[in-house]
Amino acid sequence: MRSAGMSGATLRAMAVAFVVVFAGLGARAEDTAPAPEALTAAKDLFAILSPDMTAQLATQMTNAFWPAVEQQAHAEKIDDGTIGELRKEFDRIQLAFLNEALKDAPAVYARHFTVGELNDLTAFYRSPTGAKALREMPLVMGEFTALLVPRLQDVQHQIGDAFNTILRAHGYVK
Repeated sequence: MRSAGMSGATLRAMAVAFVVVFAGLGARAEDTAPAPEALTAAKDLFAILSPDMTAQLATQMTNAFWPAVEQQAHAEKIDDGTIGELRKEFDRIQLAFLNEALKDAPAVYARHFTVGELNDLTAFYRSPTGAKALREMPLVMGEFTALLVPRLQDVQHQIGDAFNTILRAHGYVK
């Protein structure tokens, strides 16, 4: 049974917030293609980075973001079965998004790091400390993201209020 509230709109708004937080809006791709040897070195690096990274990243992103979605869904009186379906779809879309996005990562790394630096990173991630960083960094970022998610609504309100003040001062809003 659906409530008369704005559950669809609210959940869509939360999905947009998810994309803003995790898709890195404002990032821009460089126009120049990376050098072939840098791309090869970056692919070697990602052979080490990517096996567990996607699953860890997806888990941490879900752990950071899903509780707010689920809480909102319960507040909108959405039944548990439907919430379960939403969760499965959330996970599916998120994993597909990450897998697709990570395909572009070696080229981005190759544009920002030299071949030597990429080789140094590869050597580091093969070391015990580097291997630990691969395991722990998704957890660290997940914890950090979990700290951000509850603050998103406040930031959205602050931005809305600030924009309304400016628009009102210029005669666009009464």
